[in-house]
Amino acid sequence: MTIYTGEPLDTVAATFRTAIVITIFARQPSICCFFAASSDTFLSLATNPAPTSPAMVETAVAVAAGGALDLDGILTQLLEARGARTLKLINLPESDIRGLCVKSREIFLSQPILLELEAPLKVCGDIHGQYPDLLRLFEHGGFPPESNYLFLGDYVDRGKQSLECICLLLSYKCKYPENFFLLRGNHECASINRMYGFYEECKRRYTVKLWKTFTDCFNCLPVASVINEKIFCCHGGLSPDLHSIDQIRRIMRPTDVPDQGLLCDLLWSDPDIEVVGWGENDRGVSYTFGADVVIGFLRRHDFDLVCRAHQVMSWQLHV
Repeated sequence: MTIYTGEPLDTVAATFRTAIVITIFARQPSICCFFAASSDTFLSLATNPAPTSPAMVETAVAVAAGGALDLDGILTQLLEARGARTLKLINLPESDIRGLCVKSREIFLSQPILLELEAPLKVCGDIHGQYPDLLRLFEHGGFPPESNYLFLGDYVDRGKQSLECICLLLSYKCKYPENFFLLRGNHECASINRMYGFYEECKRRYTVKLWKTFTDCFNCLPVASVINEKIFCCHGGLSPDLHSIDQIRRIMRPTDVPDQGLLCDLLWSDPDIEVVGWGENDRGVSYTFGADVVIGFLRRHDFDLVCRAHQVMSWQLHV
């Protein structure tokens, strides 16, 4: 994860296993950033529009017929893995997982695609199916509702427990919709998690139909956030097509991730200290951007920071 600032910034860092925790003290109340260790490589993207699928419609009908979700019961099951010394799979009933997707999707669509949040808030980077690490993040920062959270995307793929990770996150979103927030990462996209593990995990442990239900949910996630009107947060980075913040607000959902343009860049672009302006991205998708682009963006929109995830940095934090 990378934090860019237009003014001096004090930080305190503490490492544990595969994650780093950064507490930021700026003009606003303290904001804590969690940086998970993960990386991304070149991937191709689908360009098809993403209307609500028949699988989601059927799931919504089934969930409505089944009654309200037992969120407390689901959370109790998911948290059974706390303190486990070996990998512990949590096999929720598929109907409960479908219910989480339907309910959280409704909440995502009821809230803006550009979230406007207030501190205090803990900001967390890539999780990538590392369920023990996700539990440790909550143990360190406080389980909801003790603390407010904003996650910057990439919840699935790579790790062995993408299902546990995304189910816990969606459960907290349903339980505390005004205190727990999830942004979309580039791996919350069917063409990406079809190749990098999540599809196979859903197919092996449940059904392909469940994966399609998740896809419909992911297509409704918000894509950026502004904290205290001063900190701009997204998964990837800036875009040469981003001239006004209102452009983000006008992105319609549900939507797949296109192979170019504003939405693609918000999820895919990367900073590069050796670049002036915009450069080619080694991933084969989107762009790289230089410090001059960041400074111009901050000044233009009166922001102090850009906070993003998507990459492993050499020391995890770049200011």
